[in-house]
Amino acid sequence: MTNSELITRIPQRDRRAIARAITIVENDMPETGALLRELAPRLGHAYRVGITGPPGAGKSTLTSELTKLLRSKGMTVAIIAVDPTSPFTGGALLGDRIRMQEISMDEGVYVRSMATRGSLGGLAAKAKDAADILDAAGFDYVIFETVGVGQSELDIAKAADTTAVVLVPESGDAVQAMKSGLMEIADFFVVNKSDREGADQAVRALTTILSFRITHKEDEWIPPVIKTTASKNEGIEQLFAKIEEHHAHLTKTGHLISRRLERERERVHELVEAMLRVDFWNTRRRAMLETELVQVIKHEKTSFDLARELVAASL
Repeated sequence: MTNSELITRIPQRDRRAIARAITIVENDMPETGALLRELAPRLGHAYRVGITGPPGAGKSTLTSELTKLLRSKGMTVAIIAVDPTSPFTGGALLGDRIRMQEISMDEGVYVRSMATRGSLGGLAAKAKDAADILDAAGFDYVIFETVGVGQSELDIAKAADTTAVVLVPESGDAVQAMKSGLMEIADFFVVNKSDREGADQAVRALTTILSFRITHKEDEWIPPVIKTTASKNEGIEQLFAKIEEHHAHLTKTGHLISRRLERERERVHELVEAMLRVDFWNTRRRAMLETELVQVIKHEKTSFDLARELVAASL
């Protein structure tokens, strides 16, 4: 399928065209730049939601139930499910994605599983480009569901307009979230599996921790804490209400534009660094590195000195 065919078919939500386009950007194929350039005028329709949190919090079930609710309201949904990379194939391990099989049969839903490929932030490096393709396809919502690794998932905050951090009632989860950096990226918290003992205590703990972060600015958004039991379809309406409430707040205060500007700024930084890295390590500089490393090992030269020499040689 040629680029021109993809450009024509993607806005029609042609599944084969979307899948092919995402594969192109995921594998950084030569036509990536031209494809994204042609799709750029169609961007800006989709609202991007991030769902993240520790393993076992029920993120996949929550995403599935939220998608069903959005579809009942006549909205189309694309899901980018980021999984650990398979050590054998380099592709995404499907895991809980099997649970999404039911919703993936819906014509108004598109599910794509992507591999982290070593990205510690939990979000595949090319997921942002995939989101652009899905935005150009006319989906109302693009949901990023990230692998929970118990550490900072800042990538999701940069990629999404609204980010929900999902936790469970078990003792210490709120404190662990604070330690891992999830507190800084959450626009609101979801205590899932709230039919378990300790749910109310978890909500109170989170609320107390969040109270220390309030700066009382006039346009400040104070992250709320809600309870859900996704397996029983409980609290999903409230979850959607908070997404809409946050969307309205961002729009009213102008923070939606500034957030998206920051997202693109970070994206350009990442792309520039990647391009420079590729251009820098040509055959000559790799040979210079190998030759001069001997002096570093003998302590005749420092790693810092060698790095400066390599940079100087590129000027």
